[in-house]
Amino acid sequence: MEGDLQRIFGRNLRRYREQRGLSQEAFADVVGVHRTYMGGVERGERNLTLKSVERIAEVIEVDPLEMLRE
Repeated sequence: MEGDLQRIFGRNLRRYREQRGLSQEAFADVVGVHRTYMGGVERGERNLTLKSVERIAEVIEVDPLEMLRE
């Protein structure tokens, strides 16, 4: 379905971020984006580029493909 990957990525991102004990704001600072943008990513509202997926996955040290798995 349309937008499913965005929602899956967002759920995975939130889980990995919380496992590392980072607030949404702190994580956004590390990635170099605004906290409201990061909130939209986690809610599955943002349509990310592959480059963004790679950058975020690199920051949390996870394979980008793992971020897209349910």
